This record gives sequence, C-alpha cells and structure tokens, in this order.
Amino acid sequence: MKKAVITETLDEQCAAWLAERCEVVWHQHDAPGLDAQLADADALVVRTYTKVNDALLDQAPSVKVIGRAGVGLDNFDLPACEKRGVRVVYTPDANTQAVVEYVFGLILDHIRPRTPLEPGTTAQAFHAIRKTEVGVELADLTLGILGMGRIGKRIATVAHALGINVLGCDLIGEADIRKQLPGVPFDFVDHQTLYMNSDIVTVHTDGRPDNKHLIDAEALSHLRDGAMLLNAARGMLVDHAALVAWLDDHRAALAILDVHDPEPPAEDHPLYNCVNAVLLPHLASRTDTALRNMSWVVRDVVAVLEGKEPTYPAV
Repeated sequence: MKKAVITETLDEQCAAWLAERCEVVWHQHDAPGLDAQLADADALVVRTYTKVNDALLDQAPSVKVIGRAGVGLDNFDLPACEKRGVRVVYTPDANTQAVVEYVFGLILDHIRPRTPLEPGTTAQAFHAIRKTEVGVELADLTLGILGMGRIGKRIATVAHALGINVLGCDLIGEADIRKQLPGVPFDFVDHQTLYMNSDIVTVHTDGRPDNKHLIDAEALSHLRDGAMLLNAARGMLVDHAALVAWLDDHRAALAILDVHDPEPPAEDHPLYNCVNAVLLPHLASRTDTALRNMSWVVRDVVAVLEGKEPTYPAV
C-alpha cells in the first residue's frame, strides 16, 4: 500500500476513508522524527502550520502528492513543489459558507447589541436596557468587500439579500465578477473609494506577497472615523503597528481580527491594549461541516496516487 503521512488534525471519517486505501501514519508537524516518516512516504496531508518548502521536500523524495486540508496555500512553496513534480491539491470552496456566516455574525454582534436578562432583573433594569441598546439596521450601512473571490462574492450576495449597500474591489475585472453575481447589485470601485465610503470593510484577499500589509497606514487614513474593519482572511494583510496607531486616534472605530501574523499573536501584542480591537483565535472556518469538507482533500490525494486527475489541483 502507498504510505500517507498526516501532520495535523483531520476529520476521523475522512482519515478512516484514507486508511482503507493507504497506510496512514500520524506524525505532528513539529514533533521530532518527521523526517524519518517522510523518507518513504508517497503522500502528505497537511493543514495550516506545516511549512511545505524545499527543506521539507528534501526529506520526502518519494512524495507524489500533498493535500492541503483547507483553502489558502500560504504555507506552500508552490514553485518548489512544481519543480519536483509534486502535485498539490486543496479544498478551495470548503469553508465559504462557514466564513460568510461568521463575518455576518461579527457584524451583527456589534451593530445589534443583545444583553440577556439575568435572574432577578428589575423592571427598572429591563427598561434601561431597552432604552440604551438601540442598534443600527444593516440596510442603513455600506459594506466594502476587499477581494471578490469565492467568499467575497458570497458575502455580496448575502449583503444584498439583507438590504446592505455593497462596494467591491478586486484585481479581477469587473465584468467577470458581475457575470458570477447575476442579480446582485454592487459598485465596483478602487481601494481608496471603498475605504472612504464604507461603514464596514471586510478583507478577503489572497496571501500573495504583494498583498502583505495591504491595510497599511495609507489605507487606514482613508477609512471613516467610526468604521469597522474585519479581517477573517490572513493576518499578513494588515499592518498591525499602523492599525494600533489608527485605533488610538479613532476611538469610535473598531477592528475585529480573526487571523494574525504571526499566529498565535504574542502575549504582549499591542492590539490587546486597544479598547476598540477584538482579537479572535482563528475561528471563521471552525464548523463541523467546513472541517469535514476540508478533510475530504484525501479524495484528491488518492486520485493522484491512482494516476487520476484531481478535482482541485493547485499544482
């Protein structure tokens, strides 16, 4: 049987399916002895924290395919894989629904505060909550979507259904995006226009090197004083030092970061001291369905091992 090494968590059902077709070895990516397991491996299954680069590939001379149980490929040196003839497969649409639901949950948590009644709440306290917790309707807001890929387009669709005014920005041409969003109105604008005219900016661009610190001091300077900035994509997209300075100067603003660079953030990360920053432990894709969808990358891993063309190849 072919040998497949799994270096991070994987759904039990998907791992069992793989084990029926391969010899499966579990070995944590940062545990000693991984090189010995990779020496005769035919396949490798990873998630977020295994760095697939020349150093790892040197330890895996027989590996024919590497499966990324997830969407982003930021932890892969794809040219190095291609140079060695190693196929890379992944699950690009596995967590779209989960991330979209999460983003709107974060938005609603902020604009529609909901304080539950405690046992023994007095009539006075009851009416005080009703008077003070007055929210904002989504239909009164403009949502700027930075990055109109799979997740960005789904967010635009949901936003339209909720009556939100939508601005979008992407490297992809406007005509191509509109073809994929029939019946969903939005204004396709440049970065600066999006920043200046959005009540909420949600970031969904990819992790290409050119996007590092896409949200920098210059970008932040164009945001509205009370804007909400959401990043549930990649930590490297935001210049955290610039964000700290901007939040200190704009106390009515709010930044919600589900992803970080590095991850996890250091215990003394300056954003922890910003009263208008919320740091979350990378939860956007953490649903049972999304995690299982990502783990089914093993289907494409086996396809490559059997000499078939995978459904979702990256290389």
